[in-house]
Amino acid sequence: MHEAIPFSQTALVLVDLQNDFIDPKGAYGRAGQGAAAIAALPDRLAPLADAMRAKGGWIVSTHFTLVPAKGGEPLISPHLKELRPFLAKGDFLPGSWGHQLVDRLGPSDLSVEKVAYSAFYMTRLEWVLRKCDIRRLIVGGIVTNGGVASTVRDAHVRDFDVSVLSDGSAAFSDEVHQTAIAALKPVCKVTTIAEVLGELSSA
Repeated sequence: MHEAIPFSQTALVLVDLQNDFIDPKGAYGRAGQGAAAIAALPDRLAPLADAMRAKGGWIVSTHFTLVPAKGGEPLISPHLKELRPFLAKGDFLPGSWGHQLVDRLGPSDLSVEKVAYSAFYMTRLEWVLRKCDIRRLIVGGIVTNGGVASTVRDAHVRDFDVSVLSDGSAAFSDEVHQTAIAALKPVCKVTTIAEVLGELSSA
């Protein structure tokens, strides 16, 4: 049997639940880009975040970042510029309101800027997790087929005990979300908010 990892060594990883993605006044909201399932995530995840805090667990937020270069112009990958031509100067800017974790879920204990799908790619995430002796990750956020799936897979190959929240993640369509969750089943445990809340209540 695997040893049970205590919640003091467990983190709820909130992938990219930032104002620029979620809030109607954010970059995506202003461009009319959104989905009801994505908008619902903060309220859905808040009870779990609160319960994690109460049991001594960690809240880790990842923040998609458009790094400002000369004149403040953002460095945007060509594929992203093609997919999201509305992204502009000031969007996902480090330190800005849009870059922050939504208030409903904050504050996080650890936050990590990221520039690609995976929160591990060229970031300090693994370093801070190891320093804080965090061994188990429960991952939710957006989008299931992008940041969530890539982060889960990278956690798996780094030997973290990793689970994905099937109802704590979302994509721009339910079909895409369900396909991504099904594809993660060989990689990690698929769980629900209610299941983790039940585990917390009995801990």
